[in-house]
Amino acid sequence: MSGPALQGGLEPEPGETVLAEFRADRVAYWRGHLVMAVLGGALAGLALLAMGNGTPWVGPLGAALAVGVRGAYLASEVLGLRWQLTDRRLILPGGRAFRLRDIVTVRKFLGDVQVITRQGDKHLIKYQPDAAAVIAAIDRARAAA
Repeated sequence: MSGPALQGGLEPEPGETVLAEFRADRVAYWRGHLVMAVLGGALAGLALLAMGNGTPWVGPLGAALAVGVRGAYLASEVLGLRWQLTDRRLILPGGRAFRLRDIVTVRKFLGDVQVITRQGDKHLIKYQPDAAAVIAAIDRARAAA
């Protein structure tokens, strides 16, 4: 095996090579949280307006604070996630792995990359700065496998 060691305690197969490693990106992470805060704030403000609340500004403020606190709390865990692509498998955080031949769909899903297997398993490769590059790398590895 060449490149970084496999994660999750997985043993490399004889001759298996790590082709790429995808790590969660800090900018993509906070951009996703900003979108959640804006959308959540707009919905909360509209809901308060619809209910006749005299202070609808509380909804957007509360949504922004909630999403910000959530983001800060989870950042160290989420930004430590990594996905490894070998010439045979896609290895997920936590040590689960999908064989490349079992992957049927790789597509952009919001700002992430969704991977779907023949067995119906679905997984998101989250917070990638360039989802198209991740998709292209997986597709190249699948074609070569």
